[in-house]
Amino acid sequence: MQIPGHIDPVTTGTVPLRGGNRIDLVGLTRDAIGGVLVDAGLDAKAAKLRAKQIWHWIYHRGVTDFEAMTDIAKTMRPWLTDRFIIGRPTVREAQVSSDGTRKWLLAAADGQEYEMVFIPDADRGTLCVSSQVGCTLNCRFCHTGTMRLVRNLAAGEIVGQVLLARDALGEWPKGTMAGFGADPEDDDADEDAAGHYTADGRMLTNIVMMGMGEPLYNFDEVKGALKIVMDGDGLALSKRRITLSTSGVVPMMARAGEEIGVNLAVSLHAVNKEIRDEIVPLNRKYGIEELLQACADYPGANNARRITFEYVMLKDKNDSDADARELVRLIKHYGLPAKVNLIPFNPWPGAPYECSTPERVRAFSSLIFKAGISAPVRTPRGRDIMAACGQLKSAATKPTRAELDRIAEEKQVALG
Repeated sequence: MQIPGHIDPVTTGTVPLRGGNRIDLVGLTRDAIGGVLVDAGLDAKAAKLRAKQIWHWIYHRGVTDFEAMTDIAKTMRPWLTDRFIIGRPTVREAQVSSDGTRKWLLAAADGQEYEMVFIPDADRGTLCVSSQVGCTLNCRFCHTGTMRLVRNLAAGEIVGQVLLARDALGEWPKGTMAGFGADPEDDDADEDAAGHYTADGRMLTNIVMMGMGEPLYNFDEVKGALKIVMDGDGLALSKRRITLSTSGVVPMMARAGEEIGVNLAVSLHAVNKEIRDEIVPLNRKYGIEELLQACADYPGANNARRITFEYVMLKDKNDSDADARELVRLIKHYGLPAKVNLIPFNPWPGAPYECSTPERVRAFSSLIFKAGISAPVRTPRGRDIMAACGQLKSAATKPTRAELDRIAEEKQVALG
């Protein structure tokens, strides 16, 4: 669907999810599940009931086998198995950092690879989710930005990351539904079975769309996936616990606020045109002033739901006292309810930058705090497994510096 006022810089298609001739139900809305059940031969009333049941099992219980759906007639389960699947991404590699951070290299049905990261903390667990294979953009400090964009991830592939993480963390509700709501059409249902059901506390409490890709250049699929994640009858994650990060795709920011309504994070990283043009070349298309005005206009932004500005600390590039003071001035000039996440640069092979010294980072943070704006320094997580901010990249290809420069030039031309 064409997005008014916006043209994707690179045309990419999505591919069918795994399953061959069977339809993968992950990523479909409840109505869409009902629709494919009708197409397969169920009448509309039965399809609506089955869709509700299947939705619960997929997104509340984490089931991938129709035989485990105990409130569906036993005779119906093989019929479902023959026609549908409940898919998961293929795990190519799983790594655990010394600090507990986990990273998965995943493969889609067409073999394309992407990564996701889980970051555990004392009071929360955050899943960093990818939206594209590769990336549309070419942010200079970011390892993912050195990759060509292969394609957008489909809604099911985005939701599938969340489902797989909950699988790996073992946090689906435990127990059996036997004896609860037995299917009245199933003559063999064991209505007297003693069922038990417990919903364990969640480890995965937050989602950030900060993995591979620019979410706002895959708007429809990201929107569809997050609507499923937020659905109260399934994964039921509050929009206040979901953050979408953008490098500054200005025409899509208002729509994201209106139609998705999650928290907004903006990859700012510089306070003047010259430096931001270099670090985040999208700035040549949508400048700082235009970006900050879009932040000021973001629906739902207030002091309780502040916009987060991500600011990677690069030695002798964007880390001076003058930069800190200009950042404060810009935030106050646009009247932004904001906080600043200061991110020590996470190195990767061939990176053209160095990380600011700890002393410089602290001084930068102090100046912003003194102006009354929160500016915590993010503790690097998962550096030893290349899982930290800006380090995600499939290792399938290792281009030369000349190839990296050519990729960056191609992306910039596409962006206009």
